Amino acid sequence: MSIEARRVLKEHWGYDSFRQCQEEIIDSIMSRRDTLGIMPSGGGKSITFQVPALMLPGVTLVVTPLISLMKDQVDNLRERGIKAIALHSGLTFRENRIALNHLEGGAIKLLYVSPEKLQSDRFISLLRNLEISLIVVDEAHCISQWGYDFRPSYLNIEKVRQVVPSAPVLALTASATPEVVTDISDKLKFRTRDNIFKLGFSRDNISYLVRYTENKEAKMIDILSKVNGTGIVYVRSRRRTLELARILTATGISAEGYHAGLTPEQKTERQNNWKAGKTRIIVATNAFGMGIDKPDVRIVIHHDMPPSLEEYYQEAGRAGRDGKESFAVMLVAKSDRATMSRRLSDSFPPRDYIRDIYSKACVFLNISVGEGFETLHEFNFKMFCERFKLQPIQVQSALAILSNSGYLNYLEDYNSRSRIMIVMNRDELYNLRLNDRCDAVLRTLLRSYTGLFADYEYISESVVSKRAQLSEQETYESLLLLARMRVIHYVPRTSNPMMLLNVSRVETRHVIIPITVYETRREGMKRRLDSMADFAFNTTGCRVNKLLRYFGENPTRECGKCDTCRSKNNNRSKREQSTIEAVKFILSMESPIAINQLIAKSERNPDDVIEAVRTLSDQGTLSIDNGIIVSI
Repeated sequence: MSIEARRVLKEHWGYDSFRQCQEEIIDSIMSRRDTLGIMPSGGGKSITFQVPALMLPGVTLVVTPLISLMKDQVDNLRERGIKAIALHSGLTFRENRIALNHLEGGAIKLLYVSPEKLQSDRFISLLRNLEISLIVVDEAHCISQWGYDFRPSYLNIEKVRQVVPSAPVLALTASATPEVVTDISDKLKFRTRDNIFKLGFSRDNISYLVRYTENKEAKMIDILSKVNGTGIVYVRSRRRTLELARILTATGISAEGYHAGLTPEQKTERQNNWKAGKTRIIVATNAFGMGIDKPDVRIVIHHDMPPSLEEYYQEAGRAGRDGKESFAVMLVAKSDRATMSRRLSDSFPPRDYIRDIYSKACVFLNISVGEGFETLHEFNFKMFCERFKLQPIQVQSALAILSNSGYLNYLEDYNSRSRIMIVMNRDELYNLRLNDRCDAVLRTLLRSYTGLFADYEYISESVVSKRAQLSEQETYESLLLLARMRVIHYVPRTSNPMMLLNVSRVETRHVIIPITVYETRREGMKRRLDSMADFAFNTTGCRVNKLLRYFGENPTRECGKCDTCRSKNNNRSKREQSTIEAVKFILSMESPIAINQLIAKSERNPDDVIEAVRTLSDQGTLSIDNGIIVSI
């Protein structure tokens, strides 16, 4: 089976061999065994199910939470000639219907769905008529109430297991504590609990360093001036990405900001500039990094402390994927302690506040009580906060809790690219009379994009306008006119978040927030914040070993490279040198001398004195004869 897997890998991805753990996971899946793969960021999780999908009959079902990542993976697979589709709440009715037609026609090998899709009884019924050979649960920690990103919609995966009981499950996550590992196996009804493949969390080429400073900007610039190569600076707010990028650029360090609010074109351009080395530093929120594989990142700086060691480990792990020496640096100020405390209260506002946000959101979207079931709405978050004079941080937390309580899904990362499909048949199209602008746009579309008659294609209005020699406004108006004439179906891009209502609007007093969503999650977050604070503020103990123990490993040696190990080694070196100087001084005053007398006169640790004597003996500075030391 491994020979066939390597053939598929070479044919579609161009690699001659698998990375560590990949082949073992694939062999386990092909043996029809439920499998859990724990592979740190950059470990190549997607290969472990995409290769088997091409070897197995029927369809591989992939459940993943991020629409943006789902779309990226589908696009990448299509570029490799692999038939894949994604079904999620952001599709139009027509797009959804076309995708289902492809699926039912047997042409699809990988079907990506959001976990919310599994709430639909109609979709579950569809699965009964498909040959599902493998169920993949990406970001599997989301199914565990002990995980840092628990999502109740993941619990619907159990329905899929009931519909297709013969299909094995592959659960994948980048990081999981032992209790999360157990919870994943329980929630997914693993038939065996011992089939776990874990890529060790130790990254020997990364030095984990914490730097204490009250001027983070100056420290960041100082560090980046001393470390060559590309890097990432992580912050916790969109505004700060742009501010810090401007500060770095002003000092001669090329930098750009990156966050979820950018347009798809802006994201692509900034990613490509950074990958190509045109931009040295990306200053980003945690929206940056998922699915982006740049092996030669030399440094990752956390300007702001992340809320958990899971997130810190994943973000820091984007450094040094090529195995060369790299650095993960966290900047810590005294005020960060208070910031960590506020995170807990900001993330769990009072229940009445959460209910009030639900009511205001429905009013904002013009949804009456009893209406709105399974409707998708564009949600202008900034306008919402301004209209009701609300604090954005607490509003985001309230929406997250409402999402976890099952009332809605707030899709903050929803950045939709423009897409079109030609809906008029070819005969009608060739006999169509259009004005010059529409004719130029239509001809440009046909020359620039293939497959427009069969499926939706992503387009760039700016590219079309340049090729058609029109302004972007003229191009946009022509596309709208072609859509009104039913020549094309045009879905313009949007960069606003979206909101999907899972249930019809209920009265505010009937909004129920379960204990598992509020109290249990709050306790879990407090434990994660405490662990993060201990890692950042406690200056004793190897930092790598703290990470390894947190993820359930038992390290046997210190890393020797983190800041606490370096400080310890430096202190040891200074102590050793001081002891050597003390021994040399005593010998200059009294030689020969018995070793026990030397130890007594030095008033130092006996082991340190003996080690100093050995060092001086090796250097030829003294000789030892029957316990008597003689200076040479």
